[in-house]
This record gives sequence, C-alpha cells and structure tokens, in this order.
Amino acid sequence: MHWIVTVWCAQNPTYRNSADSHEAPGARALGVEIEILRASTASEIDLAFDTISQDRPAGLVVAADPFFDTRRNQLVVLTARHALPAMYHLREYAAAGGLISYGIDLVDVYRQLGIYAAKILRGANPADLPVQQPTKFELIINLQTAKTLGLRVPQSLLIAADEMIE
Repeated sequence: MHWIVTVWCAQNPTYRNSADSHEAPGARALGVEIEILRASTASEIDLAFDTISQDRPAGLVVAADPFFDTRRNQLVVLTARHALPAMYHLREYAAAGGLISYGIDLVDVYRQLGIYAAKILRGANPADLPVQQPTKFELIINLQTAKTLGLRVPQSLLIAADEMIE
C-alpha cells in the first residue's frame, strides 16, 4: 500500500541525509511505503504534485524547511486541488488551509530568544549560556479541511489537539 509521500527540499543537505532515515524498517513492517520526492524550486513542487497525483498516495508529509515555508500557499493549494491529506510542521500551514500541523510553538521559541537576548544584554557571556531545545510543541487540526477531504478526525486526536480550526 502506498501510504505516505514525503517531499524534501533537495538544496538542504541535512534533510537530504535524513530523508533516508524515514525509510525505516518500522515503516516497512507496518506495510507503509515511503516515496521521497525532492523539490527546490516552485516549478519542481508543481512537478512533484504531478507525480503525486498519478501515484495517489494516502497522504503527504511536508518536511520542515525554510524553502517550503516560503512556498506555503502553493503547497496548501496543491494539496487541496489534489484532495490530499497533508501534515506540516508549522501552525501557519493549518491556518492557511492545510489539514494538520505538529511542530514547535514559535511563540515560545521567540520568548526564549528574548530571555537569552536579555541575559546577553545584561552582560552574560553567550558561551556560558546552555543550548536549549524547543520543549513546547503544538498540534493544530483544520476541521474544515478534514470535512472537505471527507475525513473523520479520531476523537483521540481531537482531545490531543492544542487548537482546532473550524
């Protein structure tokens, strides 16, 4: 069964290397086939969706990548046009009409950046400050998009969601 297509930005070597790790044995054990499509221009995204429309996968996961963030509207419009459920990493995608997003809470990240900046401005040596990872993540579900796609969102996801867009 062709379950998930992941689109990765070819210009970002970090994601190119990690793309292969998503083709994990766990996916195969579940009968999930993962196809990696790369895009680094707007026209390559269009071509990737031509391939996606022929393959008719069950869903799409869009990688966290600054390039894709600049093409957010294009990605959301194309997933809607192809009636394809898609998952993204930032709430802005779900707010723009994407089905679901799960990722860091940017407001919390920016708050932490402000705290760090204040410490530095008060004289702290940046080298002495600990490296911090994001700790607050958010799940956003666009219920209107789910309805348009004919999907019923499981109650467990509704309960776990930080926000539901109606």
